[in-house]
Formats: sequence, structure tokens, C-alpha cells
Amino acid sequence: MRRPAHLTQGRYAPPVPRRTLDVTSADGSRLYAEVHGPEGAPTVVLSHGWTCSTAFWAPVVRDLADTHQVVLYDQRGHGRSPAVPPAGHSTRALADDLVAVLEQTLAPGERAVIGGHSMGGMTIMAAAERPELRARAAAALLCSTGSADLASEARVFPLPTPGGRRQAHRRLLGSRAPLGPVSPPAKWALRYATLGAGASAEQIEACARIVHACPPGVRFRWGHVLYELQLTRSVSRLEVPTAVLVGTADRLTPVVHARRLASVLPQCVGLTELPGLGHMTPIEDPDAVAGRLRDLVRDHLATAPAPRGERPARQKKEKTA
Repeated sequence: MRRPAHLTQGRYAPPVPRRTLDVTSADGSRLYAEVHGPEGAPTVVLSHGWTCSTAFWAPVVRDLADTHQVVLYDQRGHGRSPAVPPAGHSTRALADDLVAVLEQTLAPGERAVIGGHSMGGMTIMAAAERPELRARAAAALLCSTGSADLASEARVFPLPTPGGRRQAHRRLLGSRAPLGPVSPPAKWALRYATLGAGASAEQIEACARIVHACPPGVRFRWGHVLYELQLTRSVSRLEVPTAVLVGTADRLTPVVHARRLASVLPQCVGLTELPGLGHMTPIEDPDAVAGRLRDLVRDHLATAPAPRGERPARQKKEKTA
């Protein structure tokens, strides 16, 4: 029997959404999206990273959904969003998809806090100059991500020179090899590359099932986009209050990226460094990630959280400059 692509019980199992929908992007691509939490509550929109899916956000959604409406979507080719032709893989496509999700899931005039992990954070950066993002985003969280030079800065292969690291990580990002079953050696390799030394067996299993479910062709095409990534100019135009979060043991997007983002962002509202954590911070410390999102809602959406068990009427959001 084939194992499911995610855990089916416990904190890391995806909760059942209140509703699901198909979102149509600018080029006609279809994206799977789901909505959790009470209608009318303050909204958080989450964008996952390379080789992941909506299931990646499960523990964060479980933390937020009592008092927040949470919108998730599968990046094109990931999870339940269909694959697209090779030309459909670009940072422009990522931006188109995020804008489509915002426009087709939020109510007219509604704003949200937007969070992105890894490639999801790059998605937010890519959309920085879009008027739709500026109209919809009250604040943003960039989690375990970077804007450029990913291959030369990564430490999965801790070679002494940027050129050597660039070549080694180019092979990693550009691999077409199937990952195979979720075996003990595969989980060891994934833990080394993406998680901190203190990751639990359940966290490793949750990440492995999600990552191994990503089709090799999708992993390869988006890996090429990541290798060529140049979004530092876009970061400097992300003119919404933005928090940055990173694990200090992140080998894929090390702390240097987060510190660089914090120095370039027009409205950085804090850099959080989580000691000993790796790249998969929403799974390694979902409380910290959810807490930072709650802070952004409190400070920039200006809407009181809905009491547990109640369905509040939609409240008017405060406009921000």
C-alpha cells in the first residue's frame, strides 16, 4: 500500500479545511487553495516552499485557526496544483499566483498578513511591486528565505569557496533523480540538509513525506529558478511592514540571507533568529512562527481576535500607509 504524502494524525497532520477552491492564475494555471478558521476573522495567507505543499503548514494552521482565517495554496506543480509547462516556472509566475490567490480568496477591500517560507518568501518578494499586493498585504513574514546567491551561500556542502559551493549546490538544485521511498537513510539525509540537530522523529517524518511527494520534474524546474534567483531589488520595494525569521542552523538559506533582508527591507519590523533550528522552521518551531504572525495581525490589521467557538461578523480593517 502506498503511504500517504503527509502524516494522518497528530500535530503535523493537515487539519480539515472549512472550504477548498480552485484559483486561476494569469496564464490560466489552476492552483489548489483551502481556507481554515472562522469566516470574518483576521486573515493570514501562507505560501509554502520548494518541494512542499499546504500540508507543510499544518502545525501553524492548527495554532492560528481558532481565531484567524487562514488561506493556504499549493504552488504550481506542488501538492494538488497541476504541473505546468517548463515556461511556466519563473519568479513572475510565482508573483502571478500569489496575486491570484489574494484576489480570489479575500473579500473586496480585505487585507491580510502574508507569510512565506523559503520559496514562498521569494514569492512575496517577487510580487513586491504588484499593486494588488500593496492593496492586499497589511504586513508580511519572510521565513527561512533569501533573495539571491542561494547556491554560493548554502552550507549543505560546506566547501571553503563560494565558487565550489555554487557548483555543488547547482547539482543539488538541478537534480532530476527520484527521491524514492521514505527510508531511514533518506530521512537522515533530509534531516541533515533541512532540519536542526534537535528535530524530533515526528518532525523528520512529516518533512520527509511531504518532500518525497514532490514530482522530480517539478523539483528540478523550480530548483533551476532558485539557482538563478535575483530578487534583492524587489526586496527593496516591499513597502509593507515585514518581519524576518530564520533558524541559526539553516543550511539552505543561512542566517546571512535573513540579515541581508533585514538591512534592505524598507519597513523591517524585526529579525528573529531561532537558535539551533534548521530550514524547516514552521515545522521545527510552529509556535514561534504562528506567534510572529499573530504579532503582525495585532500590530497591522488592527482587528481583535475572534473568541474561540464564535463566528464574528467581518470587521473593517484599518488602512495603513
